[in-house]
Parts: sequence; structure tokens; C-alpha cells
Amino acid sequence: MKSFGLIGPTFNISLKWILLRFCYTFRSTILTSGVWIKEIPYFDLHPDNVIFNSSKMVSRYQGKITGNMSQKNCTTVFFNVTTNYTNKYFLRIERQPFLATDIRKSVNIVVRDFPSSPIITVSGEVKDGTPVSLNCSAVAPCPKHPPELTWTLPTQFTPENQLQENSDQTKSVLSTVTFTPSYLHHEKNITCTAVYPVGTSNNTAEHNMMLNVSFSPKDTLASISPADPVLVGTCVNLTCSSTANPPVTNFTWFKISGDKPIQVASGHSYSLIVTVGDGGLYFCEARNSHGCGKSKEVQLAIKGHEEPVNPKVFEIVGKTLGLIFLFSLIVFSAWRRRTSRLPSGFDMTDRSQGLVGMNSPVGTVCSNQATVSRGNQEPPLNNLDGLHAQVNKRGAC
Repeated sequence: MKSFGLIGPTFNISLKWILLRFCYTFRSTILTSGVWIKEIPYFDLHPDNVIFNSSKMVSRYQGKITGNMSQKNCTTVFFNVTTNYTNKYFLRIERQPFLATDIRKSVNIVVRDFPSSPIITVSGEVKDGTPVSLNCSAVAPCPKHPPELTWTLPTQFTPENQLQENSDQTKSVLSTVTFTPSYLHHEKNITCTAVYPVGTSNNTAEHNMMLNVSFSPKDTLASISPADPVLVGTCVNLTCSSTANPPVTNFTWFKISGDKPIQVASGHSYSLIVTVGDGGLYFCEARNSHGCGKSKEVQLAIKGHEEPVNPKVFEIVGKTLGLIFLFSLIVFSAWRRRTSRLPSGFDMTDRSQGLVGMNSPVGTVCSNQATVSRGNQEPPLNNLDGLHAQVNKRGAC
């Protein structure tokens, strides 16, 4: 068994897997002691290699055994671990009259002055618009002071952290986040950071991973070269581009005929020698295993020939003219109703000129299509001959 530790307050070793090798049943009434021997398993020949004895008050390594050795389930905890603790260790069981060391199985302890990086795993394929869970795990050599895990993601999330026991009886911290990725998150970095408390300071380790988001074709674009109107016989290239993961496997070109699209070609680009019938609107479709994306339409215009007009244009123009006609009819009807309320004997000419005459500084008034002046030469009202003379002289309004 190989264990990794970090310089700091404590380090744990599970003894369950070792105690299971002893084939007899311990009596719970008899005290059982655990002894750790460094490098060489022979207790009598190398007494100086004993670094810990649970029956002694003082040992070379500060530590303790927790749990119940009689039940074959216990853990050794070492305190103030340093890099000098890196070595191979053997366990000796002392339970009178039984004394034995398992020389066939040992623990290799590696103590580092820096923490190991956490590990990020993904549960399933990361797809655009589909929730996915990310897991980050980091070893916890000292369960009483486990590392703190934090995430850096390109979107909002809520982590769930827990301390768990591994199959080899060691401990680790597991952090899980669930989020819904977007195609915009493709190739964005995510980070899981583990912060270990070491004495009065902290040691940090992190794991970076690039998101690989699967999505259908996006931002599909059709372009035409040359873009300006061309002469018949000119070579024209149409190109389709799109962003997709996995990459686009098939491009298809369509031409609008009437109000229906007709497939004219396939492939990333479409080249043709222009004829009169080639003018019109074109678009492309891009497809991969997750779906397809459609581009906007582009116009292939031919010089000297009437360019086909989109039927929607006629529809828009017709609706606009209809609204204008309806509005004009409403205004005309309102105007007619207003003019029909004026006194009898006034026609259109009378009303327009009479209103002007009332505000005119000359002081003219209208009476039955005749303009009458109130100057010094004004005839008496009962002198009809004089009035008709002035009317004939000045003319009608």
C-alpha cells in the first residue's frame, strides 16, 4: 500500500486492511497494542526502527491509534508530519501472548511539501443546453483538516461538497457542480482549486480543464464572390461557413424558386458559370451529428437583366398602399361631414373666400359669388343697377 501525505498537522493510515491478515479472533478483554516499525520489519534486531508504540506514553513519532483494533477497524494518526517521514513502514501487533509483525505487507508513505492536484471528472458528454455534472476530488490526508475546494466556471453554479471514504480506507473531499453548458462555453477553461491548511498558512493546488461542448452548427453564413451584379458568363463562387462541434459533415446549397427552396449543390463551396436563369436568392445548410444550421439568403444579381423580386416585397407594398387608401378615405369622409353642416346658400367657393374676407384688412365680404367693396364709391344697397355695374366691372370671386 502506498500513501501520500502533506507536511502539516496530521496524517492518517488505516489499519483495517492489515489487521484482516491475522486469522484469529482477538479477545476484547485483552489490551491490544499497535507498533509501527520503519524500513526493516525485524523488531528484535532493529529496536531503533520502532517509531511508534501505542502502549508507550512517548514515541519518536507523535501520534495515536483511533478506533478498535479488536474489531480490526482502526486508524493511526501522525502529527506534525515532515518530509523525513517518507519511508516504508511495517505494523506489529502485540497482544499477550501473541506478538507478530506482518513482514509481507507494508505501507509506503511519501510526504510532500506541496499538495497533489485535485482531479476533475465529467459525468457524461457535455452538450449544448443539456445539464451536466462536474466532479472534483482531492485527497484529505488529515480528515480533521480537509482541503477546501472551489470552482471557477464560465457560468453560474452551486457546488456540493462532502468528505468521503475511498476503497482503500483513505479520505478525500468531493465537490460536485451541475450546470447547463452553452455552445459559447466550448473551449473555455474551468478550474478546481484545493486549499490545504498547513500550520498557520495554506498550500494551494489546482486542476485546469478545457470544456469540450458538443453542439449543432451555429452562426451559419453564406457569402458570394463577387458580391456585385455580374455579367452572364462570369464565374461566381458561393461559400458556406459554420461553427460546430463535432465539425460540419455536410453542406447543402438551395436556390429559391418561386416560394420554395430547391437543392442545387452540396459541399462547402458552390461555383457556377452564370446564365440568365441563375439569378436569384441562395442559402446554405450545415449539418453534423447534433443537428443543422441555416444561413440567411444572398442575392446573385445579373447585369442587364431584371432581378427577381422577393414575393414578400409585393405583399408589403400592397398592404402599405391599402392602409394609405383607407386613411385617405377616412379623412375625406370626415371633411365631407363637416362641410355639410354650413348654412344654405354657401357653396365651396363662398365658404373659403368668406372666411378670408372676414379677416382681411380691406374688409371684403362675399354674397352670392359677388365681391362688394365698402370704399367711398359703395352704392346704396337698394340701388340694384349700380350694384350690378360694379359686379360686372370687378368680376366674380
